[in-house]
Amino acid sequence: MNIALWIVAGALAIFFLAAGVTKTFQPIEKIVAQGLTWAEEKPGYARTAGTFEILGALGLILPGIFRIATFLIPAAAIGLALIMALSIAFHISRGEKGFTINIVALLLALFVAWGRSTEWAL
Repeated sequence: MNIALWIVAGALAIFFLAAGVTKTFQPIEKIVAQGLTWAEEKPGYARTAGTFEILGALGLILPGIFRIATFLIPAAAIGLALIMALSIAFHISRGEKGFTINIVALLLALFVAWGRSTEWAL
């Protein structure tokens, strides 16, 4: 189970780090060209979400690697799950479809939060 949690946390960290860096550091025009059309209307949302995605990705991995403040791992996973839940609600409110990746990321983040806050804690 510990190995599965590491694999899922690592995959989520890569996913959220890539998404976060894109939303935080790329020009809005480039983000829109990549398909995130809502970023043109709400650039502050994109930058804020990206920043929190980067922080969450780091929080999934670094405490476990350094074995310092490991309570941050489930906290980061819950934070990322919250971001995904809000993202799903945002896309539904705009009448958009195709947020399956958000649902999968939400469920995986909840799995990590559960696993690292129970007997599988580091």
